[in-house]
Amino acid sequence: MRVLGIETTCDETAAAIVARKRDGGGEILSNEILSQVAQHAAFGGVVPEIAARAHVEAIDGLIDVALAKAGLDFADLDGIAAAAGPGLIGGVLVGLTTAKALALVTRKPLIAVNHLEGHALTARLTDNVPFPYLLLLMSGGHTQLLAMLGVGDYLRLGATVDDAVGEAFDKIAKMLGLGYPGGPAIEREALRGDATRFAFPRPMTGRPVPNFSLSGLKTAVRMEAERIKPLTPTDVADIAASFQAAVVDVIVDRTRAGLRAFREAAGRPHALVAAGGVASNAAIRRALTRFAGETGLRLVIPPAALCTDNGAMIAWAGIERLELGLTDDLLVAARPRWPLDASAEPSPNGKS
Repeated sequence: MRVLGIETTCDETAAAIVARKRDGGGEILSNEILSQVAQHAAFGGVVPEIAARAHVEAIDGLIDVALAKAGLDFADLDGIAAAAGPGLIGGVLVGLTTAKALALVTRKPLIAVNHLEGHALTARLTDNVPFPYLLLLMSGGHTQLLAMLGVGDYLRLGATVDDAVGEAFDKIAKMLGLGYPGGPAIEREALRGDATRFAFPRPMTGRPVPNFSLSGLKTAVRMEAERIKPLTPTDVADIAASFQAAVVDVIVDRTRAGLRAFREAAGRPHALVAAGGVASNAAIRRALTRFAGETGLRLVIPPAALCTDNGAMIAWAGIERLELGLTDDLLVAARPRWPLDASAEPSPNGKS
């Protein structure tokens, strides 16, 4: 089975071809990603109108390249998948409308994929992880802990009540004048900083419900930066290192609470999976590796290139859904909000 995946929910235009092998594993035949970072850097974040226009200009050519690198034509595909949300609605519409047009013309099945489900199922593409597993999903807009029970069967155990982890990294980087995107910038500065210089808070740690909160940490960093300004390069590095250390501690503590909640709800998970762009952070990866060793869990984190937004994750989620007969008609709508666990109460930040 071979599926084209289209991803346009934020500031990466992506198209990929993925195949399901006979052993059940996945094979990425092509994975083309066009970043818009340079177009948004001057604004310190993603400008939705610029992002949507860039998607329109790039998507057709990128699909052509993905097909050519895979050595395939549309006739060789079994389905067309596109991220239908959540995300910036202008960008989502570009990818979904393109997929609808292709599905109509080629008479191939259309699969409208939840962008978060793409991240959530990537470990099954890369490592063939069996259900159920505990998912730690960390991105610019979302931070959640979920029990992954089966395709389309997800139980949200906890979520952020304010800032997502990636959002907090971006805001602190902007505060320190490090530019956009903030996550890699903070990580680079932290490498040369003293993580013990500032005793920043670890919000929510010790609480039984595995929710996250980072607004108080962000406020503490801002107040400390204002207290000691003007900031020297050493100050910036030390703040970055101390902030990252606090985030790492919060993530491990909240994941520990999430594991307890998982066991109460669904027994023992086969693995702990970390996904989303923030899972590329090396300090977070090291901390989760230690945590997994302590708890006896198998830890699976996809390669960094598959943690950030990409078309391969959408194509794979499309394969998973297509094999179960979960296809969509041409009336399926783009969705700026789309929780993985539809039964869960909306989180206070309105994103999960």
